[in-house]
Amino acid sequence: MKRGTVYLEPHQADWEQTAEETIYTLKSILGDIASDIQHIGSTSVKAISAKPIIDIAVAVNDYELILDKRYMLEKADIIFRFDERPEQLLFVMGDFEKDTRSHHIHVVLYCSDEWNNYINFRDYLNTHIAAAREYEEVKLRLAERYPDDRIAYTDGKQGVIDRLLDEAAEWRKKQC
Repeated sequence: MKRGTVYLEPHQADWEQTAEETIYTLKSILGDIASDIQHIGSTSVKAISAKPIIDIAVAVNDYELILDKRYMLEKADIIFRFDERPEQLLFVMGDFEKDTRSHHIHVVLYCSDEWNNYINFRDYLNTHIAAAREYEEVKLRLAERYPDDRIAYTDGKQGVIDRLLDEAAEWRKKQC
């Protein structure tokens, strides 16, 4: 997907396979530096349309250990994009000559709010189809309104994301 643009596709079965292959690559490079690696984001929610970018969350206990693996990650075409510690490190994959992205790899601290939010949101939407459809409707409307403005699209989703994250956290508490 070209950076800065927004379009959604119906769920693709191959997104899961692509995510699994990426997770395997990450595990082979990171080993036990990664506490957990999960497919997240809309491509991990089977009931909804998504931007065709695979989101992966990598849980770590120490950001420096990941940054020490930067060269090995780059050899696998996993490119460091930015550092927002303590929230996350972002790595991306794609065709950089064409300015497209196929993957966003979010490195966060294990058991942090960011990690829990990624996992809870995915699991909640996969088990609550009405909530997933509500989220999809917002995304479709925003994608139509802002096809060339990724920031406006992302900002427009924040209200529903915040509410669904609250619902997901309450739901998760009941799971324990």
